[in-house]
Amino acid sequence: MRSKTRKMIKNDLYLRALRGETVERPPVWMMRQAGRYLPEFIALRDQYDFFTRCQTPELAAEITVQPIRRFPLDAAILFSDILVVPQAMGIDFKMKESVGPWLDTPIRSLEQVQNLQVEGAEENLKYVYDAIDITLQKLENEIPLIGFAGSPWTLLCYCVEGKGSKSFDIAKSFCFTQPEAAHLLLQKITDVTIAYLKRKVQSGVSAVQIFDSWGGMLSPEDYQEFSWKYINQIVEALAPETHVVVFAKGCWYALEEMTKSKVSALGVDWTITPELARKFTNNSITLQGNFDPARLHSSPEVIRKMVHEMIDRFGKDKYIANLGHGILPNIPLENAEAFIRAVVEWKG
Repeated sequence: MRSKTRKMIKNDLYLRALRGETVERPPVWMMRQAGRYLPEFIALRDQYDFFTRCQTPELAAEITVQPIRRFPLDAAILFSDILVVPQAMGIDFKMKESVGPWLDTPIRSLEQVQNLQVEGAEENLKYVYDAIDITLQKLENEIPLIGFAGSPWTLLCYCVEGKGSKSFDIAKSFCFTQPEAAHLLLQKITDVTIAYLKRKVQSGVSAVQIFDSWGGMLSPEDYQEFSWKYINQIVEALAPETHVVVFAKGCWYALEEMTKSKVSALGVDWTITPELARKFTNNSITLQGNFDPARLHSSPEVIRKMVHEMIDRFGKDKYIANLGHGILPNIPLENAEAFIRAVVEWKG
C-alpha cells in the first residue's frame, strides 16, 4: 500500500531539521502540546473520558489541532496514547481517575504472553488512521503531522506492572526471572508497533516518534537487551518509509549506540548538557529537546532568556527545540507561549 500523495507542506522547517539541512531557526513543538494546560482541552475532557477521546476520530483530530490554533508551532502530533497498542492486542487498559493507566489482570506469565493477539492487531486501530485523515484535512498542509508509539520496553512496563510506577520493580523482575516471557512480549509488541506505524505513514503522517519514557529505569547493559534491540527493529522497518525520531528519557548513556542507527533524530531530556549530547552523537545527528518542563513555571522573561541560551548551545542546525518531556498540566498559557515564541523569534 502506497503512502498518500501529499501536497507540499507550507512550513516544512521540522522536516528540514530532520534532514539536517541549514535552517534560519530551529523548529519548535512541545511534547504533550495537545494537553491539560489548554482550557479548550479541559472542556472536552469534562465531556468525554480519556479513551473515548482517543477512539473518536473527530475528537482526537480536534484535540490535535487545538494548540496549533493558539500557537505558532512547527509541527502537530496526533492526540492518542501509547496504550492503544496493547489494547489492540487484547490487553484491557483503563484510565482510572487520579491513578492513571490501570490493568485489572497484569501480564505476569508466559501463558498470558502466548495468548496475546499479534496478527492483524493493527486493524483494531482504524480509529487512529481515521483521526489522521481528519487531522490532515484540518491542518490543510500548513505543518507536518507526527505519529507516535511507545517503545516496547515502556509498554511492557505498564503491561506487567498493571499501572504507573516510580521504579517499575515488578516489570524489571519479570524480565530477569522470566526472560523468555519478557522477550516474547517485547517481540510481540514490536511486531504490532511496526505494522501500526506503517499504517500511520500510509495514512499521511510525515514522521514518527518512539517514546521510551521508562528506558532510564534500566542499566546500560539491560537497556541494550530489553529496550534498544526492539526499538532498533522498529527504526530499521520504518526508516525506509519515513523519518523516525527516538526519545528515550534518562538514556544519555545510549546516545552513542543510537547514533549508529537509521534514526533521523534523537530526543534528549534536561539531565544532559547540549555540549555532551552533541559530543555523544558526534555532532552528526539532529537532536530534539531539552527544556525542563518544570522550568515553564519561571516567568516569561526568564523562559525567553533560557530558550535563547539553549538554542545557542545546541546550535540552530540539526536541532528541534522541544521540552525534555511532556508539558505539565498546570503551566500558565502565557508561559507555554513564551517558550514557543522565544524559538520563533530567535535570531542567530
